[in-house]
Amino acid sequence: MLDRQLLKEVLDLALAAGGDFADIFVENKAVTSISCEDGRIERVITGVECGAGVRVLSGDATSYAFTNDLSRDSLLEVARIASHAAQGDRLEACFDLRRQETKNFFTVIKRPDQVATAQKVEVVQAADRAARQVDREKIKQVQVGYGDVVQQVVMANSEGDYVADERIRTRLIVQAVAMEQGVLQTGYEALGNVKGFELVEGDVAEALARTAAERAVKMLSAQPAPAGRMPVVMAGEAGGTMVHEACGHGLEADLVQKGLSVYAGKVGQKVAATGVTVVDDATLDVHYGSYAYDDEAVPAEKVVLIKDGVLQDFLYDRLTARQEKRRSNGHGRRESYQYKPIPRMANTYIAPGKEDPEKIIREAKQGLLVKKMGGGQVNTTTGDFVFDVAEGYLIVDGQVGPLVRGATLTGNGPEVLQQVEMVGADLGFTIGTCGKDGQGVPVSDAQPTIFIKQLVVGGTASGQANGEIRRL
Repeated sequence: MLDRQLLKEVLDLALAAGGDFADIFVENKAVTSISCEDGRIERVITGVECGAGVRVLSGDATSYAFTNDLSRDSLLEVARIASHAAQGDRLEACFDLRRQETKNFFTVIKRPDQVATAQKVEVVQAADRAARQVDREKIKQVQVGYGDVVQQVVMANSEGDYVADERIRTRLIVQAVAMEQGVLQTGYEALGNVKGFELVEGDVAEALARTAAERAVKMLSAQPAPAGRMPVVMAGEAGGTMVHEACGHGLEADLVQKGLSVYAGKVGQKVAATGVTVVDDATLDVHYGSYAYDDEAVPAEKVVLIKDGVLQDFLYDRLTARQEKRRSNGHGRRESYQYKPIPRMANTYIAPGKEDPEKIIREAKQGLLVKKMGGGQVNTTTGDFVFDVAEGYLIVDGQVGPLVRGATLTGNGPEVLQQVEMVGADLGFTIGTCGKDGQGVPVSDAQPTIFIKQLVVGGTASGQANGEIRRL
């Protein structure tokens, strides 16, 4: 997108007043967003976002400036602005062209920017029809959202790194609302990967929509969830919402260094039960949070955060890594050129164990089986969380019992990890857009089926529901 000599000129000017490090992030991003509600296409948005951001690091200070004008004059002006925070001796940018890198190990079969918008609209409409056909009487509302991104980036820095990369992601979300006798229930499903339009071809969209609608309908007949402390089995298909929210953010290095993480100062200590291993791996094939390089030109890598219960590492960007005199492990991410990079998760998961998921349910004997997580909130400083259960069942005498609604899970992330007693051999992923410091980035998270000794379950009924729920 930009001549390399111009990139070097920008970096040299950014360091003209001193500083320890300078980099530039150049982006050209084509996006498509289509939404359907009440059987009508409500919005079709296509567009291109283009710009560049220049950053200077000087000791603990960071200066960042950006522009949507990629002309030479504008880029040099942004570099001048960023250089104002620099201190110390003037540095010359290394920028050794031999250190350029361009790699991408993700395969895209059908580029979304080469697919007609009309085809994408057809997919959305097909999903809407499929959801409504599940039950024309009870399904009252369906929302379908399709989106794709083709992002081309060029990154260069004063240490000589040069990376040109392309990131392509496609996603589809369906939400269905069912109503019967004044009771409303919602079903939600999302699909997204580092793939092209092939992700939603065939009957994929319709199948996703039917799953969302069927969940909404069956939740209408669910009985009220019991409340109290009880064993909880988190099914692999529930995805890793809990590990992402209640654990993952506390493992990002900036929060650790600011003293806003319960894991600060605990490397080498036991922070989870034996058998619990937590990993963040941006190199996983086609997953929604995957990338070849982070947004600071650092190659993606697999990072073992907790191994067999012992805290091993945190997620670093260049700035937090410099503060500890270590290298970044490839987790500096940003929403766009308008933002400076910060440590972020990519694909975060609890590694599979060896137990049969059905055996875990039998061993639990009594409690709550969570098959689908809903929304929630977490305090990253303390690890305290509250999550909704979108689909849950009572476990009665080691068997899956009646469907319940209105359940919530309340607990503390680090404490929950300490109470994991069994880890299944399966692994289920969910996707999302993770928000932090006003920035959203695509992520995925996962977990196997796990047995948690006890959690506080909020509900609307007493513990008696086709079997006594054991209180611990």
